[in-house]
Amino acid sequence: MNQSLQDTIIAISTPPGAGGIGIIRISGPEALEVARGIFSLKESSQEIFPRRMHFGYLVDREVGETLDVGYLCYFPSAISYTREEVVEIYLHGSPVLLAEAVRMGIRAGARQANPGEFTLRAYLNGRFDIIQAEAINDLIRACSLDQAKISFRQLEGSLSKKIAGLREKIVDLLVLLETALEFPEEEHEVSGDQLREAVSTVITHLDNLIRSYERGRALMEGLTIAIVGRTNVGKSTLFNALLEEDRAIVAPFPGTTRDFIRENIQVDGVLMKLIDMAGFGQATHPVEEEGMARGQKLAENADGLLVVLDASVRENQEDLEILDRFSGKKKILVFNKSDLPPAADREKIFSKAPGAPFIEVSALTGYNIDRLRKSMLEIFGPKAEKQDEVILHGRQKILLERAREVLQKAQIMLEEGFGEELIAETIRESLPLFGQLTGEIRSQEVLEQIFNTFCIGK
Repeated sequence: MNQSLQDTIIAISTPPGAGGIGIIRISGPEALEVARGIFSLKESSQEIFPRRMHFGYLVDREVGETLDVGYLCYFPSAISYTREEVVEIYLHGSPVLLAEAVRMGIRAGARQANPGEFTLRAYLNGRFDIIQAEAINDLIRACSLDQAKISFRQLEGSLSKKIAGLREKIVDLLVLLETALEFPEEEHEVSGDQLREAVSTVITHLDNLIRSYERGRALMEGLTIAIVGRTNVGKSTLFNALLEEDRAIVAPFPGTTRDFIRENIQVDGVLMKLIDMAGFGQATHPVEEEGMARGQKLAENADGLLVVLDASVRENQEDLEILDRFSGKKKILVFNKSDLPPAADREKIFSKAPGAPFIEVSALTGYNIDRLRKSMLEIFGPKAEKQDEVILHGRQKILLERAREVLQKAQIMLEEGFGEELIAETIRESLPLFGQLTGEIRSQEVLEQIFNTFCIGK
């Protein structure tokens, strides 16, 4: 363990800003001594008992001044979050007061914690594995209840157990192979069918986990949905209708929106990032031209498009060019202004976007807006089967894919009649990948990448 990880650390563990309560967390071998240096118990004995709230005062001992009143709780290493001595001090949630408490703690012998250092210490001390550590950060930052539920299950070890189970299947398979190789005279031969079935079973489980990442990414990062169309077809009105608030400026004049606006909505637990942007067409101003250029890039990178068409007028060349421009993107054709008499030539429009789903709405009256939200989830949302174990991180997906590639290679070798020794050697290559998944095999670069995304007090 590095010398820096043997220090006693201190940080504010509650979110930035004012609140009813603020928590100072201290962890390390000198946690109690540092806490006593800044907090004075009201009880005459001054004895601190584990897992008991002690009433007292935040005291600046350098000047002999009492700054606040609160509680202190001590957790011995065997039961603490970090598996080190931990003290938490509960004060009023004044940012100025909490920052001063940290400064006093540093003067008393602690140092400022790094981002995620409490959780890093918990991981290094065997409190949980890397998947569970990632789940803690995911739970803190959850942007939907579905994601929070998944993250909590993974914090409790559900995904780790799944990975451990797959690794155990591979180890059992290797034991069979190596027993047959080491003791051929004892008739421990493993049949080809038995091998193929065992490898195929693990690959199937890996496939299911890998496919779940589509849903996991949608839950974690959200889906980006760009609203595109020519000027004055009602994009901003539709944007406001989907948000159910007047977020974008709406006017009857073409080119009102010159930059893009991004806002979030939740649809059945999936975060959707809506982007309203400048209408495509002939720019009348350099700012509008720049807005169109930015809109083009945003639309190209979006997970899906709402192509808005004015159903109350004949389509024009700009409408058709937009459909050509985004022919390869997932899209929903939105025939807006359906409260007015129809005039658009649907067949001509559909010929430019064959097979594209469409819907009639009135952004002004709210007609079919709820149905449009559901269609957005159906068309752009994750297609992976809803299941308890969902991969939320690209790191996890990449390692699972690499493990699958190794086992698929072994599967081909089985079909082609390779010897058991070579097959066993190939299968064995997958074990370190499972170790990297759970953090049994540690990489300093990976640890920094994971824990630097944590807040300082966690």
